Amino acid sequence: MNDVGVRKGNSTSIVFADGIRAAAARSPGKTALSIGDRGLTFASLIARIDRFSNLVHSGLGIPPGRNIGIVAANRLEYIEVVCGASSAGVAVTTIGPAASGAEIAFIAEDADVQALLVDPELEELVRAHAGARVSRIIPFGPRYEGLLAGAADTLCPVTVDESDVFCIPYTSGSTGRAKGVLLTHRGRVRAACATAAEHGCYSPDDRAIAITPLFHGAGLLATLTPLFFGASVRLLQKFDIEQLLQSIEDFAATSTYMIPSHFSALIELGERARRYRTGSLKAVMSGTSPLSQSAKEKVVAYFGDGKLYERYGSTEGGVITCLRPRDQLRKIECVGQPLPLTRVQPFAPDGRPAKPGEAGEVRVASPYLFAGYLNLPEETRRVRQGDWFITGDIGRIDEEGFLYLVGRKNDMIISGGENIYPKELEHVIGAHEAVAACAVVGIPHPYWGEAVTAFVVLRAGMNVDAETLIEMCRQRLSRYKAPKEVRFVADLPRNQMGKVVRGRLAADIAS
Repeated sequence: MNDVGVRKGNSTSIVFADGIRAAAARSPGKTALSIGDRGLTFASLIARIDRFSNLVHSGLGIPPGRNIGIVAANRLEYIEVVCGASSAGVAVTTIGPAASGAEIAFIAEDADVQALLVDPELEELVRAHAGARVSRIIPFGPRYEGLLAGAADTLCPVTVDESDVFCIPYTSGSTGRAKGVLLTHRGRVRAACATAAEHGCYSPDDRAIAITPLFHGAGLLATLTPLFFGASVRLLQKFDIEQLLQSIEDFAATSTYMIPSHFSALIELGERARRYRTGSLKAVMSGTSPLSQSAKEKVVAYFGDGKLYERYGSTEGGVITCLRPRDQLRKIECVGQPLPLTRVQPFAPDGRPAKPGEAGEVRVASPYLFAGYLNLPEETRRVRQGDWFITGDIGRIDEEGFLYLVGRKNDMIISGGENIYPKELEHVIGAHEAVAACAVVGIPHPYWGEAVTAFVVLRAGMNVDAETLIEMCRQRLSRYKAPKEVRFVADLPRNQMGKVVRGRLAADIAS
């Protein structure tokens, strides 16, 4: 019989599985996690977490301080792997199911993973590219279940400190090589507490729908946080807007976490979205990249007042700010105020703190920050200065303490000697009713240095010409910021969390 009461080890430290263990002690028979027609009670989930801890520790013989990896889409086993391994002092490197063979091989070597847990359909790809490096490749299914059944469901006899690494998601690599981000138990637990306080929708009486990929830091936290506080979570394996809305209705969900591309699909659905009952929702969280103001207005109109929370953060910084429902339509193009125990300060190029209203590079200090980049001490020192994490984002703070993002430092376009941030233009162009999505990049130009170029996706059945959009920018921004060219495209290249990969737009033109 599994003991759901007290975890052995350092009693002064809280590791993430402790929250799930406490929920299991309160409500052992309650459904914790489900996907499709499969589900686990809290008692079953904590038993499987403990079995996996013992499998890693005793069965596979992987000592504390080493790493394993998982290459999988959203599935029930994901949570027991991450929480179970980390409870044995072994961090889990999370790899996206759409990763290429080369990416899997690089991450497996970079993180020195001792074993890989994989979706059965990905086993051949993983063995072909990581097999020489990783001797233990275990597909989910009968083999995995057999190994798990043979492990003890008692508490793993390993002392784990809250400063130990919980998991290692990798950055997308869109601005250079992919980097392993070291996230600790302490940072994840505190981030869960902060977001629970901010959103008020993760109590034992709540139910969450999790749709974003678990391999991503934000997606994993959005699933783990409700479980930590005893709420039930329904996982969806892939995004389909009508499936999501139907799941919210069927599950009487009180919260869900979405990304801008999900909201775009909702808006494109139009009146068909009205057939679904979503009144049970207390909170709808948006993250990974800012919503346009026009999209916010449509989302609020659909879900109702008092429900939309827009979050700004990063894998390294966790959730940094949140724009609460009451401010969604009051603070235009804003990402909100800092979370509890979080300091946010833009710094001017000369190193001084920027004044209110003055743009600067955003720095963050909080208890949720990452512990560093794996195997990259110089890069860690570059972005961690004292208590501060240097985000690489450019932003300004108004007199009320609300943060507005201007753009990414690395995305800045220099055209005719002037500095231009794409986000300013994207906000203006995205406000046109015919525009579904927009991305602005700088294209090499013999005279301007870089020519500001806008790539625009139109809404179905709607149209607008390039000159109209260029003139909108001229009227609302300095004339030199207006695009030199507008290109209409069917879609924008995005990564698995819906962020636009600007480099691919410029590269496609160059090729």
